[in-house]
Amino acid sequence: MHDIEPYYHWRDLYIASEDENSPFYGRTYSEFVFTNKIYNYFIHPQWDGFGSPTLYTKILFVDYDEGFAIMEMIGEWNDAINNDIMFLKRDVIDPMLKHNISKYIIVAENVLNFHADGDDYYEEWGQDTIEENGWVCILNSLEHVEEEMKDARLELHVHFGEPFVDIKWRIMKPQQLYGMIKQLLQKQTNRLTW
Repeated sequence: MHDIEPYYHWRDLYIASEDENSPFYGRTYSEFVFTNKIYNYFIHPQWDGFGSPTLYTKILFVDYDEGFAIMEMIGEWNDAINNDIMFLKRDVIDPMLKHNISKYIIVAENVLNFHADGDDYYEEWGQDTIEENGWVCILNSLEHVEEEMKDARLELHVHFGEPFVDIKWRIMKPQQLYGMIKQLLQKQTNRLTW
């Protein structure tokens, strides 16, 4: 796991540690000293911890004019034991909401497991974004992670699963990815209203 880096090809466009509005503003990173772990496995030092011992993130891009953020996650998303969603919501999402970020694209292809507990924080996050015509969309989740999310009925608050799997997001610029997700969400909404 130590060689899985957060996506870095957008660093010429955005760096969270240099953004005064970012919850990770001012962080410094080592390329050589590995300190963060998921269980007994070291992870790349570029990932950002936010209070969970098993789940890390990287804010890859934020557009304050359009009000969207793209984040990548790695590890085990464990709400049952670690209450990861509480830490994510309080320590990462809430500060971003204060800066009018209401649309979230969460790349979850490196989330290896998901263990649900309640849906209160997901409901709160969904409500916070809906008030600003926003949404939360989880991309490229593994099939068993998606099943666990379905079992927890998270689709009531966040978007995931078809058509948000197998998205080739790395070949796009952030605005292209955002536009594509917006279109997919619009098609989904149109289908539901027929």
